[in-house]
Amino acid sequence: MKGIKLHFPQNKFASSGRILFITALIIGLFIIIVKPVVAGINDDRYDGNIFVVYAGNGSLIPPAQTLEETLARHKPAILTFYVDNSSNCKQYAIVVSQLQEFYGRAAEIIPINVDAIPQKESFKLTEAGYYYSGGVPQVVVFDQAGKVVFNKNGQVPYEDIDDKLRVVFNLLPREESVTLKRRSFNEFSSELTP
Repeated sequence: MKGIKLHFPQNKFASSGRILFITALIIGLFIIIVKPVVAGINDDRYDGNIFVVYAGNGSLIPPAQTLEETLARHKPAILTFYVDNSSNCKQYAIVVSQLQEFYGRAAEIIPINVDAIPQKESFKLTEAGYYYSGGVPQVVVFDQAGKVVFNKNGQVPYEDIDDKLRVVFNLLPREESVTLKRRSFNEFSSELTP
């Protein structure tokens, strides 16, 4: 069996032509053989931590405190259950970031990757796994006394959570207060903000 034999003329341009040909051949083979991995906000592929990639907010991960520590300090808490390879969670990451922007100093935001919840028969009331209902995203809001005041699955609108937090912090209802405007902190997240 004979192989393919390429013949290049021998002159001063032959070596540069050969290099260009080989480079084009390698690039062509690379494009055909290696398909680039493409993940996005609307698919269920993993492409990094959702809060870093889609909300532009790496300060949420890892959480500053556990639920147990937060409840012991009588501080309101917002648990958010998520997975990094869920389009619903990717899209919801910006809402969690908004919650941190407006309530991050007064309440503890605790994102919990459900893949990291230990597999065990039962949980204590101070463990995040106790409140996980099996779907993502899920938001659970605790008041200062550690009582659950809000618990919903799905892409819960920011306003629904804000209404509960206004009660927790004894703030005016939205319709009676000044509308707060969000500052954009990067191009990607400002495009996703509703």
